[in-house]
Amino acid sequence: MKTYRKLFRYMRPYLSQLIGGFVCLVLVGIIGLLIPWLFKFLIDDVLIGGDELILNYIAASAVLLYFLKGVFNYGQKYLISGMSQHVIVDLRKDLYEHLQKLSLSFFERQRTGDLMSRVTNDVNVIQNSLINGLSNLVLQPIMIIGIVGFLLYIDWKLALVSFLIIPLVSYVINKFGFKMRSVSTKIQNEMSNVTNILQETLSAVRIVKAFNNEEKEIKKFSDANDRTLKQNLKGVQIEATITPIVELIISIGAAAFLWYGGHKVLRGEMTTGELITFIGYIGLLISPINILSKSYNLMQKAVGASERIFDLLDVEEKVIEKDNAENMPLIEGEVVFDNVSFSYNEGEKVLDNINLKVEPGEMVAFVGHSGAGKTTLVNLIPRFYDVDMGEVRIDGINIKDVTLSSLRKQIGIVPQDTILFKGTIADNIAYGASNKSREEIIDAAKKANAHQFIVDFDNGYETEVGERGVSLSGGQKQRISIARALLTDHKILILDEATSSLDLRSESLIQEALERLIKDRTTFVIAHRLSTIINADKIIVIEEGEIVEEGSHEKLLDNEGYYYRLYKSQFEQE
Repeated sequence: MKTYRKLFRYMRPYLSQLIGGFVCLVLVGIIGLLIPWLFKFLIDDVLIGGDELILNYIAASAVLLYFLKGVFNYGQKYLISGMSQHVIVDLRKDLYEHLQKLSLSFFERQRTGDLMSRVTNDVNVIQNSLINGLSNLVLQPIMIIGIVGFLLYIDWKLALVSFLIIPLVSYVINKFGFKMRSVSTKIQNEMSNVTNILQETLSAVRIVKAFNNEEKEIKKFSDANDRTLKQNLKGVQIEATITPIVELIISIGAAAFLWYGGHKVLRGEMTTGELITFIGYIGLLISPINILSKSYNLMQKAVGASERIFDLLDVEEKVIEKDNAENMPLIEGEVVFDNVSFSYNEGEKVLDNINLKVEPGEMVAFVGHSGAGKTTLVNLIPRFYDVDMGEVRIDGINIKDVTLSSLRKQIGIVPQDTILFKGTIADNIAYGASNKSREEIIDAAKKANAHQFIVDFDNGYETEVGERGVSLSGGQKQRISIARALLTDHKILILDEATSSLDLRSESLIQEALERLIKDRTTFVIAHRLSTIINADKIIVIEEGEIVEEGSHEKLLDNEGYYYRLYKSQFEQE
């Protein structure tokens, strides 16, 4: 019921459509119930009584009833299907918006394929269930109640004999419904595994081919696909089992009332027309019971899918704006880490008591082994994560006191893993500044030393980069990413191993550009090659989440400490 209530909240804005659809459903049910009643008059008054006028009335009534039934059937399908489409669009939109607002720590714990499966496969299951299951869960009970009413009106004793089967049928439907709900949840989980494997292998197809692992990935996908098939077959088995069981129970009951009803006609306690009409209603009763059982299974599938979706929607955001958060003023560039500690998991500190002050316009480089906490530290500046203790202040303002959008739009970032979007090169450079002119885009590309290779393409800046930039080399993607950050002209610039994918010549060009661009910008650099940060104003050495050394390149070499050993080792390797 908790899941149904959550689903109903999405239906509430379209309540008028839902009510209109249900009214049409009720009218469809009432008309469907009246049609078999015509057979009583046809047999008793026309075929036995010989009244030709009544035959004309019956024929005209049948045409009118079927016409009205068609009109109302169209109305219910249009209204309920339309409502379902709106609900699904709203649900998918809320899912996507919620995902966009969640912190990076959430995505680091989740599989992309599983998230994609919830937004696509699970939502589609709900859509099918709402359109088909919801209508039948309203219409079929109306039909059953109406049929029961007519049966009692015709002969209440004979009706009671027929009703003995209803509790048994209800028990069977309920038992199999719970089994279907469990299987449905497993099906959706296995489908998410299939989607996840598909997403991973397609996005890393070069790595798969480079290591000649096609057969391994095919087997992994095939195994996941087979597990999905196994669960689907269980669902098919449940659906295939419930129908014959229900029909067998109904047929036994039908045989009992046929025997009893036949004797009543022979004794003159019931007319032939009444018995035939009674049989017609009994036959009509079988269909809604079967449809209701299938619809119940459909709704159980919807519950299973809905629980996965609402579990995702219930995930709380870790980085939350204050209710009274104000816009960040124009940044000058002073950044202070004041007794900052941070952990991804409780009790496992990644950063411990970090104290650092960076003046406006300074270039600060972070070095240390992989996993030391360098990237985590710079990710605190745009508030991708919230500190556990201490404060991060920009120009004296605690970044928790300002809105996320006003903070992040003033910070330029070039990540280690360059991501380009499907579209043109110009679109990708202007991704964070769509209001910039073509001249400004070209100027940013020139400063990032990307202009020359761009104009060498046949379509220049209108060249399609392909999904994730697959048509460009690693160095080209890095320079486009740098141009993207430069176009927005931020006062704070974060370069997370921005030159890691460049050859020596390209790296030299980037270094020249960076030397021009860091003027009047506070720049944070994470670099693998220490040769790229020699001119940094400050070099911060981080080990196991703590600052162990701080100073200029020359000062740290003179200290002959950790940085000296790291630089000497790398220099000798080069």
